[in-house]
Amino acid sequence: MTLLRQEHLIQSIEDALQYISYYHPPDYIHALSRAYEAEESPAAKDAMAQILVNSRMCAEGHRPICQDTGMVVAYLKVGMDLRWDADMGLQQMVDAGVRRAYTHEHNVLRASMVSPPIGARKNTGDNTPAMLHVELVPGDKLEVRIAAKGGGSENKARFAVLNPSDSLVDWVLKTVPSLGAGWCPPGMLGIGIGGSAEKAMLLAKEALLEDIDIHELKARGPADAVEALRLELFEKVNALGIGAQGLGGLTTVLDVKVKTFPTHAASLPVAIIPNCAATRHIHFTLDGSGPAQLTPPSLRDWPDLDHDPTAGARRVNLDGLTREDITSWRPGERLLFSGKLLTGRDAAHKRIKDLLDRGEPLPEGVDLANRFIYYVGPVDPVRDEVVGPAGPTTATRMDKFTDHLLAETGLIGMIGKAERGPAAIAAIKRHGAVYLMAVGGAAYLVAKAIKSSRLVAFEDLGMEAIRELEVHDMPVTVAVDSRGNAVHETGPAEWRSRIGKIPVVVE
Repeated sequence: MTLLRQEHLIQSIEDALQYISYYHPPDYIHALSRAYEAEESPAAKDAMAQILVNSRMCAEGHRPICQDTGMVVAYLKVGMDLRWDADMGLQQMVDAGVRRAYTHEHNVLRASMVSPPIGARKNTGDNTPAMLHVELVPGDKLEVRIAAKGGGSENKARFAVLNPSDSLVDWVLKTVPSLGAGWCPPGMLGIGIGGSAEKAMLLAKEALLEDIDIHELKARGPADAVEALRLELFEKVNALGIGAQGLGGLTTVLDVKVKTFPTHAASLPVAIIPNCAATRHIHFTLDGSGPAQLTPPSLRDWPDLDHDPTAGARRVNLDGLTREDITSWRPGERLLFSGKLLTGRDAAHKRIKDLLDRGEPLPEGVDLANRFIYYVGPVDPVRDEVVGPAGPTTATRMDKFTDHLLAETGLIGMIGKAERGPAAIAAIKRHGAVYLMAVGGAAYLVAKAIKSSRLVAFEDLGMEAIRELEVHDMPVTVAVDSRGNAVHETGPAEWRSRIGKIPVVVE
């Protein structure tokens, strides 16, 4: 009978979370490399190159792939013959491992969990608690599957109860475009079918823990209806032309995973959850012999890319930039920013708006006139870093503040991830501003362009505080120009028409 020690599980959870923070699964790297080679859209190909370069840098430097180091989701299958040498419960042991992983001195991970979820929403400081799912199974081993799920992709989870006679394929093809690009494609789609509302969602999340194998499935052909559904959805979702980062292209998903469960005769529950470009998960088994032994992948798994980020890009000096200067920028154009910009996310935007509404001055140093604001909450720096990985957050969360800030502060530009909504685009056009996109999933690469960081305001907000960054050759793409033209609308439309395999599904 296996005796499992408390420390072995805690240490294994800590090691696993550190491991997946900087190592992409090899199956993801191979699939993305294959998609990169096949991609014909220049903008999408550049985005994929940045993700691949960033991934290798993180593997070599042992730093997070993305600034959003995720909430922890753990699935434990506990053998019923297993004995424990422990004075903690499973939730406590898993949380202890999370706590140690996210406060590791050599690779600090960003704590993103807040409690309570409404009201004060105070950061727990160590990314606990984890989402824990436990199943008792025969045997005397402990099987652990663990993932770190980013908010950008998690926020795009969707659920519906269809009529049994409805087309599930049509629902997926209607739903995926509505997700926008905030989930950082190309990634995976997890789809759960059947059971009840909560079971379908769990099935979809579990599906994302499986390895990418769609090309092997295509080569051998489907063995059942579920595999046939996977192939159909893979082809049709990619035919939507959404592409990497929503810029338009041939590859939106690298795989579609489907898990099913029996359901009520009157129901067809279905859930869809995407996994982003920072795909992070691992599987190990504890048998009482000690902590999990995690073997690092080989650097040979990463492609050698001849990628020059300066080729074809326009260099821009942010210091002294005017509203007139930005009128010549066009959607899809690649820029390299140098100079100073400010950071700010949801909480900082809310505070700025409240101050403006009360007629109070903004904090010293928060002068937004003719400046850019970067929607980012970086990882804490280690060793000689200026900042830790500092990729963009989903820009649509700031849409509600955009018109007010542009009108009241003289702000001329914003940098974030993915598309903007109609109201934000209208405000950008009305005020002659611009919105630029940085690649989600290339956070360490972006951080290398940051040469200094200075706290400016709202220190109590932690990673959401306002900072002034000085950057050199920071890569960005014009997503919405000063005339309101948006690449996230024109790009997918162009590539959908090029692919031309299926019509757009509308309600």
